[in-house]
Amino acid sequence: MKIAIMGAMPEEVAPILERLDDVEEVNYAKNRYYKAKYKDIDVVVAYSKIGKVFSTLTAATMLQMFACDVLLFTGVAGAVNPELKIGDLVVANKLAQHDLDITIFGHPHGYVPEGSVYIEADKDLIALSKIVASEMGVNVKEGIIATGDQFIASEERKNFIAETFKADALEMEGASVAVVCDALGVPFFILRSISDSADMDAGFNFEEFVESSAKVSAEFLMKMVDRLANA
Repeated sequence: MKIAIMGAMPEEVAPILERLDDVEEVNYAKNRYYKAKYKDIDVVVAYSKIGKVFSTLTAATMLQMFACDVLLFTGVAGAVNPELKIGDLVVANKLAQHDLDITIFGHPHGYVPEGSVYIEADKDLIALSKIVASEMGVNVKEGIIATGDQFIASEERKNFIAETFKADALEMEGASVAVVCDALGVPFFILRSISDSADMDAGFNFEEFVESSAKVSAEFLMKMVDRLANA
């Protein structure tokens, strides 16, 4: 098995790279990919840069060029569900693109013909995450993640996303990665650690908490890699 481990920003993959052996950097398509070993498991790690276009390119490259069999995404997100607090972990059971809008043609938000509003994540990986959460003694919420090429700092927009997509958290890469994996038939798992409340104070909170939140998410993800290695 070869596992793709992906984030959007350097801070999101740095705690993972520290744990790997035999790291080889590969430069391709204006990005850096790190081929490595983790407990005899082949892994490929990359951060895509922020946004749906870059994350689509990176995910497709990891699956096609590097022939990865499963994709795990780690990173941070803004809370939409008021029950979520900074540092909480959210596992996506499905994802949607909140900024995809052709409603003028009678379609629902997030939908394009021959597509769907939601992409469902791999149920087996979600089940595995619950085992890992129990072993670590941490609470993980399973919910809907909404993705868009916008850093949401508006209470009005946050409420719209919550009501329209029943979202628990929002970010800028997950749904595009989900579309790639779904199209190519590759199991995927999206884990987000809450770094801000996606409201008017989000910029301040994000700057303050992104690094520590990314470490929380990365720690959990590597426990999942441990389980996959022993499967």
